[in-house]
Amino acid sequence: MKNGGKVAVLAAGVGLVAGIWPAHALTVFVSNEQGNTISVIDGETQEVINEIAVGNRPRGIALGHDNRFLYICASDDNTIQVMDTETLELVDTLPSGPDPELLVIAPQGDRLYVANEDDNLVTVIDLETREMIAEIPVGVEPEGMGVSPDGKIVVNTSETTNMAHFIDTDSYEIVGNVLVGQRPRIAEFTSDGSEVWVTAEIGGTVSVIDPVGMEVMREISFEVAGVEPEALQPVGVKILEDRSKAYVALGPSNRVAVIDAQTHEVLDYILVGQRVWQLELTPDETTLYTSNGVSNDVTLIDTATDTAMVSIPVGSFPWGIAIKP
Repeated sequence: MKNGGKVAVLAAGVGLVAGIWPAHALTVFVSNEQGNTISVIDGETQEVINEIAVGNRPRGIALGHDNRFLYICASDDNTIQVMDTETLELVDTLPSGPDPELLVIAPQGDRLYVANEDDNLVTVIDLETREMIAEIPVGVEPEGMGVSPDGKIVVNTSETTNMAHFIDTDSYEIVGNVLVGQRPRIAEFTSDGSEVWVTAEIGGTVSVIDPVGMEVMREISFEVAGVEPEALQPVGVKILEDRSKAYVALGPSNRVAVIDAQTHEVLDYILVGQRVWQLELTPDETTLYTSNGVSNDVTLIDTATDTAMVSIPVGSFPWGIAIKP
C-alpha cells in the first residue's frame, strides 16, 4: 500500500492517537540542535521529565554498551561530551576533530568512531583510555557512521564526495569506496551483516550495498501522491533485526517510509512531524521514535500496525535519539 501516509488522527500535520500507547520502562534521550539541550523522556508516561543543558549544536548521540554513559557530538564545540545517564550530569569530554556530527560505538564497546565534517576525517577514540588513537582521511563532509555486527568494518558516508567508505577497523585504512546517491547521510548494516543501507538526501534514494563485493545491489526510490519529489529526502534508517521491515525518514515530506527489507519494496508511508530526521527503535522493536526538526517533537510509531501513535514536544530542532532500557 503506497499511500500518502497512515495516521489515526491528523492534527497540525502530525499523526496523533487519542488513547493508550505501549508503556516501556525506558529512558529516551533527544539531542536538540538549536536548543543546545538533551530532552529526557520517560518511556512509560511519554513525557519530557528533564531538559539538560549541553554543548553547542548537539547532534549525533549514542549510548555506551552498559548504558551508563551517553556520548554527545557537541558539533560547534569540537568535542564529544559524556553524560552520566543516572545522574544526568556531564562528567567528561573526549577528543574530536572539528565539527563532530555522527558517531557509532564498536560492538565490543571499546571504540568510538566519529565523523568530523569540517576536516574530512573519521576519528577513532579508545573508550577505556579516552584518548584519540587514529584519524582516518575520508571524503568531503563525512556524515554517516555504520559498523558491521562483527565490528570488523566501519562505513562512513561523505556528503560531497557521494561515497560510502569502507574502513578496516584493524588497520584503520579504507579498503573500498562505493559511489552512492547525492548527499549520503546514514549508513546502517542489517543484523546479519549481509547488507549496508545508505540514504541519499538529495538523490532521494537508498542504496543497498553488498559489503563483501562492495557494490550497490539495489537502489530504492520513493513516491508519495501530492508530495514534490524534491521533498522526499531520505535521512535516518532503521532495519528490524529479522529484516522483515525497514524504516526510512524522508525529511521535509514529513513521512517515514515502510520497506520490505527482504524484497526492498516500499510498502507504505507514515505521516509524522515536520522534517523527520533521525529514527530509533525500542529494544523490543515494538516502537519507533522519530525526531521532527521543524515541529520540535518526536513521534512514536507502532511497528506492528505502522501507525503514528503520539507526538511529544521536546526542545528546539530535535536531531539525534538514543534509548536506554
